Amino acid sequence: MYAPQQPILILSKNTKRESGRKVQLENINAGKTIADLIRTCLGPQAMMKMLMDPMGGIVMTNDGNAILREITVQHPAAKSMIEIARTQDEEVGDGTTSVIVLAGEMLAVAEQFLKQQIHPTVIIRAYREALEDMVNILQDEVSIELNRSDKNRLADVIKSCVGTKFIGRWTDMAVRIALDAVETVSLTENGRTEIDIKKYAKVEKIPGGSIEDSCVLRGIMLNKDVTHPKMRRYIEKPRIVLLDCPLEYKKGESQTNVEIVGDQDFTKLLQIEEEHVARLCADIIAVKPDVVFTEKGVSDLAQHFLLKAGITAIRRLRKTDNNRLARACGATIVNRTEELTEKDVGTGAGLFEIKKLGDEYFCFVTECDDPKACTILLRGASKDVLNETERNLQDALHVARNLMLEPKLLPGGGAVEMAVSQALAKKQIQGPYRAVAQALEIIPRTLAQNCGANTIRTLTALRAKHASHPEGKGPCTWGIDGITGQLADMQEKNIWEPLSVKLQVYKTAVETAILLLRIDDIVSGSKKRGDDGTGPSPAAAAAGMGGE
Repeated sequence: MYAPQQPILILSKNTKRESGRKVQLENINAGKTIADLIRTCLGPQAMMKMLMDPMGGIVMTNDGNAILREITVQHPAAKSMIEIARTQDEEVGDGTTSVIVLAGEMLAVAEQFLKQQIHPTVIIRAYREALEDMVNILQDEVSIELNRSDKNRLADVIKSCVGTKFIGRWTDMAVRIALDAVETVSLTENGRTEIDIKKYAKVEKIPGGSIEDSCVLRGIMLNKDVTHPKMRRYIEKPRIVLLDCPLEYKKGESQTNVEIVGDQDFTKLLQIEEEHVARLCADIIAVKPDVVFTEKGVSDLAQHFLLKAGITAIRRLRKTDNNRLARACGATIVNRTEELTEKDVGTGAGLFEIKKLGDEYFCFVTECDDPKACTILLRGASKDVLNETERNLQDALHVARNLMLEPKLLPGGGAVEMAVSQALAKKQIQGPYRAVAQALEIIPRTLAQNCGANTIRTLTALRAKHASHPEGKGPCTWGIDGITGQLADMQEKNIWEPLSVKLQVYKTAVETAILLLRIDDIVSGSKKRGDDGTGPSPAAAAAGMGGE
């Protein structure tokens, strides 16, 4: 017999509100769990995580985004927390750990208000207002202008970014690489500066050697060898031709039937194919190049013709590598050999050579006059070391890029969070607005915790420093020294952060907290059925319906 279903369907408003609150508290817990997982990865004394994937491979890192990318979570709120680390990484390339820690804390401080039966909309409104004020304080009161041409100051900012990472011991080298690479790929056209690190600054990792051997090449390196062993492997001032077409006879797209009557027809067929390849090679030889790169294949016959003309050929390049080569040596990628002209030939490179590194051959096109693309060559003891070095270097590159595009600085070491927190607290607005000011203190608190310092004493002293700072004297730059856990003046220590990274951290963290507080129910989209295909739906089951 079925139980009567009517009384269960009539849910009181109070019950609905209770279930909504329950979901919000669950979401807050999920966010806090993710933040707790990442918290030890903040600052120069950061711990690293070792992650194992199902295939048995390992990743060792303290990069927030890299850690969250590898872990699997079931809770939808935790998934959206992981998503914000990815957003942060794609947008500004640094601050992935900070954004998770801050978002977790923003959710945690909302918990008390939900338990006091304050409506989420009220909390959200206060959060929005606080975010607007935070952005204004950052831009107008705390930030300091930076001169782009001041290389030492730029280097200091990148140093403070790299100092918290695994490559902190090779800080000077990492800073030099980041600045060189960003300077190389920056392109100013029509008053607009474009710095595309992803496309034009390729990182090549070669195990072996020591990390100090890493460098930025004034040109491009490819993992390729010449197609024919007798071709030249060292050419000074090479003339380079880049192709996007095969140097072999065209095969039929699908089934091709050729009817051959006599043996002379077969000979004629082969002859036509040979003539086709000879014609392709003649077009290339006409512009007198020294090196030919193509994205497609080069047949044995084409190799023979090119070798006779003293031309080195390299085949099956990646499209991205070809684009980088074009930027570095000034050549134009040509799709048909008939269209090759003198102006398509790249003459900007100073040296073409093939070198053996480890047990593989690499092709170097270096000493370019004005390369607008480059390769960063990383050496290191093992694959894991190289992978972590690359992740850290990407952060440094992004910081350098952000500074070139928006040259504004903020003091690091939690100083900026404390300054913004004090500025918000001065407004004397109680409730959730005040809680946001408290939540910001999680960054200096975590820095102190990760050093093993006395958190309460250190934070109280820092709060007092900021509170007693005279107005009109610029921002208070006192923060926490991430290595000793003591209070320190960030201006003296030269620890700075780019404004764009901090702005993105605050916006992403607060907006994620708002988004998760807005959710009052989580409903599964999949239907749960009994074995016989009948049975209650999940919603019905949740409401206590169905069953005999």
